[in-house]
Amino acid sequence: MSEDMKSAEALVLVDIQNDYFPGGAYEVPGSPAVAEVAASLLTSFRRQNKPVVHVQHIAIRPGSTFFLPNTTGAEIHVKVFPAKGEPVVVKHFPNSFRETELLETLRSVGAKRLVIAGMMTHMCIDATTRAACDLGFECTVISDACAAPAQTYGGLQVPPEHVHAAFLAALNGSYGKVVEAQERL
Repeated sequence: MSEDMKSAEALVLVDIQNDYFPGGAYEVPGSPAVAEVAASLLTSFRRQNKPVVHVQHIAIRPGSTFFLPNTTGAEIHVKVFPAKGEPVVVKHFPNSFRETELLETLRSVGAKRLVIAGMMTHMCIDATTRAACDLGFECTVISDACAAPAQTYGGLQVPPEHVHAAFLAALNGSYGKVVEAQERL
């Protein structure tokens, strides 16, 4: 693969942060498994010298209860901790492009295709993938490297796996392709 083709694809790891893990301020079911799969993707991209961008949410909204500035919970999880030289884009909204340097960072490495993983499927993964597609990127979301918590609407309890599946189904084909990691490794 030519150097141009390598740099045309980047891995974007969104919000794989301590507060989403057991013992954190907002535990997301399945987060340890997500971290394992994301770590495999990260290792693969690093071996191929492909660009990796870490996205870290820092809460600034009054009343926030997780990802608080200068806390262990806001730190990127050890399984996917950035290596020296890997950019970390700090965000304050679900859309990783909103008021951040993500677009400039991706353009600086020549990215045209994005492989997206992280949490939470129904919020930041959804918002980031839709924005990336609107900005002209070809997106692949790694289904087993994402997770979502249960949700409630209109008195209906929606289990985590249904939230996850519904949002991935909406993204698949319209805003990108949704695949399992084994299809990418």
